[in-house]
Amino acid sequence: MIKENVQKALAELAGGNCFGEKVTLVAATKTRTAEEINEAIAAGITDIGENRVQEFTEKYDLVQGGRRHFIGHLQTNKVKYLIGKTDLIQSLDREELAEELQKRAEKAGWTAECLVEINAGSELSKSGFFPEQAAEAVQKLAAYPNIRLRGLMAMLPICENTQHLRSLCLSIREIYDTIKKERKAFDVLSMGMSGDWRLCVECGSNMIRLGTALFGERHYPAKA
Repeated sequence: MIKENVQKALAELAGGNCFGEKVTLVAATKTRTAEEINEAIAAGITDIGENRVQEFTEKYDLVQGGRRHFIGHLQTNKVKYLIGKTDLIQSLDREELAEELQKRAEKAGWTAECLVEINAGSELSKSGFFPEQAAEAVQKLAAYPNIRLRGLMAMLPICENTQHLRSLCLSIREIYDTIKKERKAFDVLSMGMSGDWRLCVECGSNMIRLGTALFGERHYPAKA
């Protein structure tokens, strides 16, 4: 099943997004076993994303290849476990986190590649900068010498109104394009998950994060 799902998704993405840009498929691997992840890599996945630091570290040596992304909320006291091990941190959502990343990365002689997290629906219950804060946030976060900003990661609201979601997606792409004009390193707009990725690609996303669409429904371990 995993092989077929991966190959189907990659085939759909082969033509790129609405701007003709290549779309990178990141396999979102929360709760997935190393065996499942390795099967996805064997099927053509090149990028994998973990939501939890503990899972990231536990699976790190068990997964065979692939660029490693961290895509979940990152607590400052967990930053040390990612230093030197992650290719892209997609969830840079506050200056406090940037300060800790800078401190740890500088000490290790390493540069943290990051995306600035945007809370596309301006939801108070979610982390990330509101869209109207994006440009100022990027300007501030870009000042840290051991952080290299590569683009934006957008979290969309759960919404059945396709027209509203499309409007949000197009707005985020417009913000991305505006910032990109001033920043040569900006080349990633990570936007889209299993329920909305096709819409996001239509609106200009060039990176999507798929979990259930590749692996099937998640099965959480029973609590003792």
